[in-house]
This record gives sequence, C-alpha cells and structure tokens, in this order.
Amino acid sequence: KAAFNGINFTTTVGESVYVEPDPARSYIMNWNLTLQRQIGIWALTAAYVGSRGVHNAFVTDDANIVMPTQTAQGLLWPSPRGSGTKVVPAAGTLRANWWDGDSYYHGLHLQASKTLSRGLQAQASYTWSKAIDTGSGASRNDQFQNGITTPFQFGSRRAVSDFHLGHNFVFNALWLIPGPKKGLAGALFGDWQVGGIFSASSGVPFTVMIGGDPLGHNGLDPNGFPNRVDSKECEKPVNPGNPTGYIKTQCFTAPNPLTLLGNSGRNIAFGPGLINLDAAVYKNIPLTSIAEGFKAQFRAEFFNLPNHTNFAAPLANNQVFNQSGARVASAGLITSTQTTSRQIQLGLRLTW
Repeated sequence: KAAFNGINFTTTVGESVYVEPDPARSYIMNWNLTLQRQIGIWALTAAYVGSRGVHNAFVTDDANIVMPTQTAQGLLWPSPRGSGTKVVPAAGTLRANWWDGDSYYHGLHLQASKTLSRGLQAQASYTWSKAIDTGSGASRNDQFQNGITTPFQFGSRRAVSDFHLGHNFVFNALWLIPGPKKGLAGALFGDWQVGGIFSASSGVPFTVMIGGDPLGHNGLDPNGFPNRVDSKECEKPVNPGNPTGYIKTQCFTAPNPLTLLGNSGRNIAFGPGLINLDAAVYKNIPLTSIAEGFKAQFRAEFFNLPNHTNFAAPLANNQVFNQSGARVASAGLITSTQTTSRQIQLGLRLTW
C-alpha cells in the first residue's frame, strides 16, 4: 500500500496508476456568430467561433517525482541533483490523471465561394485563431509530436496549444476548359479539367528544452526549461529560413543552479510555416458506344507541384543545453519536413 495526495492505493514496483477522486465536473462551452451574404455568384461568410473548456483531463506520464520548493528565484529542486525523495518511493512510475486543465479558443473564419458558372468553381478560406490550454493531450500529455509532459502542477503549463495554428489559408478551384465537343478535335481537346488546392499556414509551436534531467526530479520525461533572454532581438527566439540553426541559442541561458526551473516555459517558439500546391489534370472520355453512362477519366495528379521544401519544427534538436548546462552544438538543426518532395500520380478511372 502507498498514499498519494492522501489517497491509499496498491502499487507495483514497475508502474502504478493514480486517478483523482471526486473530480470537479468537466464541461466545454461553445459559441459562434455567423454572417452570410450572397453577391451574385459569390457566397461570402464571416464567422467568430469561441470555446472554453473547464476541468479538462490532464494526464502525466509520471507524477511520482521529486518535488521542488518555492524560493525567491522560483521552483528549486534539491541539490545535488537527484538527491531528493519521490512522492511515493514504493510506487515506481506513477501515471496520474487529474481534472484541472483549462482550454480557450477564439477564431475568425472568412470564406468566399463561387458557384459553378462558365465551367469554373472556386473557394477561398482564411482562419485566424488562438488556442490556449494547460495541456493538449487527452490520454497522454505528450501525444502530439510537438507536445511535452510538463510538471503536473507548476505554472509553466499554460501556453498556446500543441495544435495551435495562428493563420491558415486554403484556396481550391476546378475549371472545365472550353473546347470542341465533336469529332476528332473534341476527342483530343474537349472535356479537359484542371484543378488545384493551394494552402498556406503558420508553424506549430514547440518547446525549447534542457536535455536529460537537470532538475533531478527523477521522472520519465525531461522537464528542464532554460531561461529566456529579455531583449528586443529575442522577442522571436527563432531564425526563419535557417534550417541548420533555427533556434536563436543566444536567446537562452542555463539556470543557475541547474536544479532551478527556467522561465522560458512551454511552446514559446514556432516552427516554419507551410506553403503547398497540389494540382490535377483530368480528361473525361465518354464511352456511350459501350454502354449508356459508361465513361473513362484519365487523371494526372501533382502533389507539392513547385517542389517547395516545407521544413518541420526542430523537434529532434530542441535542446539548447545538456544536463550539465553545456550548450548543445546541434540545437535548432531541422532534420525533417512537413510534406514530401514533388510526387506525380497517373491513373485511369472507369465509371458505369
């Protein structure tokens, strides 16, 4: 038997589970206001969408850690590092679930769509949004690729959500190209269609970290944050367009002592944005001589047509210091992309 927050529970050496007893009622409030206007062949929409989550589930991979003390400098763990005692020494890993999370969302959605006329239909959509929470994962706090397991009751949790996209624009169109309908000319040059989807969005947030366990909390996940330099140059702690040094490492310092929780916090940096164009060309071939309604369609589809490199956030190299406080040479190195290189796909579709 062991106790956590005054609750007795059975433990195992390897892993135990703690669930908050008698949690407060969890609920979400949603509201929206939408305005629509038809102007000729164009339909215009403007909408505000809001959401507020109260007492959301918050799950941490390991709550059985060494606890800090509040000092004038901030939260400080015992020194030397790792010398403290876990909350429940007999429990091993303690996966815990509380209902103390909060979430907020505000979004402005604009859309213009053109109904099919003269063979052309099109739609453009833009969203500005702000999503904030104290943990984005529902079943595990780090279930998003850019998510981390933050200290479960410390003030560094509140930040923009792991899935936050401040700006998102999408345009799509499909055009039936005018052409001859009969004879050899119609067979060769008639019934062609072209279409495309263009998308552009801002980058996802990520957390700048200290590697290992600099705090000495003896848990499963790294939770050491560096201190952020307060200067005009460091208002944005990234170097856009620099895949080998995307993080401004000069904008961070190691806490002194290293067992002090730094002030940079969760999701303070944003990865590169995304720009992508997918296109397609279709040739419709009626085959009524075989059967009524029988037709073939030749399809040529192009993904990432301009072959634009969309770098991902440097999640594999987001540690600017190692556990000893030394700078990491590879900090900010981007090693992955959000999209593939250009791909071309050819196909034939039969409909009857």
